[in-house]
Amino acid sequence: MGVEFELKFSAQPEQQEEIFRTFPGEYQTFQMETTYYDTPSGALSARHYTLRRRMENTDSVCTLKTPAEGNGRNEQEISCGSIEEAIPVFCQTGAPQGFAQLVQEGLIAVCGAKFHRTAITLQSEDYVLELALDKGILTGGGKEVPLCEVEVELKEGDKFSADLFASLLSSQYGLKVQRYSKFRRALALYDSSR
Repeated sequence: MGVEFELKFSAQPEQQEEIFRTFPGEYQTFQMETTYYDTPSGALSARHYTLRRRMENTDSVCTLKTPAEGNGRNEQEISCGSIEEAIPVFCQTGAPQGFAQLVQEGLIAVCGAKFHRTAITLQSEDYVLELALDKGILTGGGKEVPLCEVEVELKEGDKFSADLFASLLSSQYGLKVQRYSKFRRALALYDSSR
């Protein structure tokens, strides 16, 4: 199981465009459609687990994220056609103890996201980062809200350098720290409709 370290910032489209122009290079583009799952009783979100299936262009990727120390998250990610197929793999490859029992209750799709991601890899002596510009919508409970954010994810290197890069980026472009994941914001829409 890997550990994910990422920092998110709320942005306006103009800020994204300015950042795009500032960091020239080879960008990759992805059309993302994410479905987040929980048990009917909300047992996964109550433990701060995130269980999702994401279509990245035409590739289906299932992910389980669980709490880790600091700002990190434990992350298991597999290419898999459905969340049901992914569950046994997660259980065999490092899911927290008790995860298998939690999901025996069953799973429901609770919320989601649809967005376009433009991403570039940035390297220095201290890190390899992915800088991603995401624009789209979050959905839940029959509602939707716009999504526009900048994400800095550490791929290799030390967290301090990634944090410093993200802080400088935030300061230079007037970005606001986004403390909640896409899942938490979409889940709030779902919860507000019940």
